[in-house]
Amino acid sequence: MKEPHVPKQIILAAHFPGVNNTTVWSDPRAGSQIDFGSFEYLARTAERGLFDFFFLAEGLRLREQRGLIHDLDVVGRPDTLTVLTALAAVTTHLGLAGTLNATYHEPYELARQLATLDHLSGGRAAWNVVTSPGAFFGENFRRGGFLDHADRYVRAGEFIQAARTLWDTDGGDFHIQSSQFDIKGRFGVPRSPQGHPVILQAGDSDGGRELSARHSDAIFSRHHQLADAQEFYRDVKGRLSQYGRSADSLKIIPGVSYVLGDSDADAQEKAHHIRRQQVSPQTAILLLEQLWNRDLSAYDPEGPLPSADPLLDEDETIIKGRAGMYPDRLKTAAEWRARAEAKNLSIRDLIIEVTGRQNFIGTASSVAASLNEYVQTDACDGFILVSHLTPTGLDDFVDQVVPLLQERGVFRTSYEATTLRGNLGLA
Repeated sequence: MKEPHVPKQIILAAHFPGVNNTTVWSDPRAGSQIDFGSFEYLARTAERGLFDFFFLAEGLRLREQRGLIHDLDVVGRPDTLTVLTALAAVTTHLGLAGTLNATYHEPYELARQLATLDHLSGGRAAWNVVTSPGAFFGENFRRGGFLDHADRYVRAGEFIQAARTLWDTDGGDFHIQSSQFDIKGRFGVPRSPQGHPVILQAGDSDGGRELSARHSDAIFSRHHQLADAQEFYRDVKGRLSQYGRSADSLKIIPGVSYVLGDSDADAQEKAHHIRRQQVSPQTAILLLEQLWNRDLSAYDPEGPLPSADPLLDEDETIIKGRAGMYPDRLKTAAEWRARAEAKNLSIRDLIIEVTGRQNFIGTASSVAASLNEYVQTDACDGFILVSHLTPTGLDDFVDQVVPLLQERGVFRTSYEATTLRGNLGLA
């Protein structure tokens, strides 16, 4: 007798935004980004919705554009681990994931902090590993911009290995020698409830994919279109076997946004309104400057694109503190010009089209169906939800979409485990 098909279970996480133009700061419902009440509200909402984890972004330095603090930056960013530790006291099952830099931290320091968070939370800690090759961030740290771009994934891989070695010592002696580290001593924290905190990674380059295949428990992906997401899924999962890993040992979880409406037409209307709030005239110019690498403050955001080509001096970019988004500036500018001319788009209209947009738009029922399709057709294993409102933007999803996923049998009705690793189905 043929075994009945068991659908994949959907992973859900809640993203507390960092510096971005996704959040509509002008909305009267938008709250503080540094008040603890905002973090607590979103975390409690996510736990009420039985989400797997809360995801906190980090910025080691405020971005600068035209030599000034970037308009979208929040002046002040609370320390990631401090916030997550506080959230451990007001939640019971929700995973607590923080973005922490492998370039400027040191293995003993960070492994000890994460192991402590894992103990205090009862096994709910996760680390999103990121790297920063540039000297701009490094100026805030003792060694400055010491790391060559080519070495950033080397250090990250050796950092993760070092952290796992420390966690495995269970409070014992260690001696770690590699190209990046030579450390010796005794680790001060016993093994934590889930053994190792969950490791996430977000790199999309070939080096980033290989790092994830070798070391990570989950990938924070940016692939949203179904066919593109399925190809990314196949590529990364296909790399696992060379490291002796199974396909289920690595979860792929793209960051996505959504807009719900009473009808599909209502949702589309809301989405259009939100996009124009997210890309104000001023924001449109700032985002265009990041491709053109020129001061475009004199241009009318409701007017045409600049006739001049982008400046190609990558050593002197107009934006400081943001990873390069455009490997071929001239090619991208030509594509944008062709699109603007074909559709008679202003600068602002073009930026609205080519920058981030809502990924799932519709009624609660249609959004639930689309999310499930992505997971069941191996485009991903779940989603990190990025709302346009902080901290209340998750409410409607928890109240309307989660029950429909539960009815389909693809999302939990209660937490199955006490640790994050257990709820994610990781060994």
